[in-house]
Amino acid sequence: MTLIAETLEAFFCERLIAQRNSSPQTIASYRDTLRLLLCFAHRQTGKPPYRLDFDDLDAQLIGAFLTHLETERGNSPRTRNARLGAIHSLYRFAALRHPEHAQTIARVMAIPTKRHARNIVSYLDLDEIKALLAAPDRTTWLGRRDHALLLTAIKTGLRVSELTALRIGDANLGSGAHVRVIGKGRKTRIATLTSETIAILRAWLKERQGQPEEPLFPTRQGRPLTRHAVGKLVTKHSAAAAITCKSLQRKRVTPHTLRHTNAMLLRAKDVDIATIALWLGHESAQTTRIYEHADPKLKEQAIARTAPLGTKPGRYRPSDPTLAFLDGL
Repeated sequence: MTLIAETLEAFFCERLIAQRNSSPQTIASYRDTLRLLLCFAHRQTGKPPYRLDFDDLDAQLIGAFLTHLETERGNSPRTRNARLGAIHSLYRFAALRHPEHAQTIARVMAIPTKRHARNIVSYLDLDEIKALLAAPDRTTWLGRRDHALLLTAIKTGLRVSELTALRIGDANLGSGAHVRVIGKGRKTRIATLTSETIAILRAWLKERQGQPEEPLFPTRQGRPLTRHAVGKLVTKHSAAAAITCKSLQRKRVTPHTLRHTNAMLLRAKDVDIATIALWLGHESAQTTRIYEHADPKLKEQAIARTAPLGTKPGRYRPSDPTLAFLDGL
């Protein structure tokens, strides 16, 4: 038998931190998953976590743990799959170090992800955007900070972790104004700023003051906002905006909704999917395809090209090239 504690420590210190240079968010997610798993295994086996071995954490126990996540903790299939992904990553690492447990590891690796329904992308329309941006009380310091943060989120499409990581020195408001972002996988990208965002951030930085390494959107105490704090302020201002904009009452607005909103604004301007993928920092343009499915304009164009029911199908003839040129202007 091999105790899993040594492998667990090596997984985090050698694989995630030293070899892969994983982000703090990835490490925290894997840590939380494996902490939940070890506590569950302790209750099931009666062994303290440091005495658990691979034979204790077999496929049967892992399967029971995944069921526990959904039925008792109320996790969604998406969260369940993310937890399973962290476990698979640990067991892939363990397979190289402990071939004597190959059968146990293979059975755990064979546990499949769970299929689930994909939700329709939720985003804000122009009236909802205006209502949300008008919600913060801009006569107060917190209101001006929140307004600048919400506008930056909507106009750049940054992830909430990217927003909270922004420093004063990351904002360049001169020629070619942009913010420098370190996204998933520690990939650096440049998010271009609109003239409206430049004006708001310039006023905010003048009031904010501070050194380049300090957070762009701080708490009252000068510390970076947490992801949870950003989620709370988005929820608060969304609820306030819903008083005047009734359609917001039917939507659950989160920081990721603002990211979806930015992508849909780009789609409305006919920006191609590959460019939007680069803009959002997606690893693959395939991830960005969800915005094509969510774009009603594309569906309307497809319907417009279909023949009415009951009409005789005709042979396609291209339009006059000169008229087509004029129509395209």
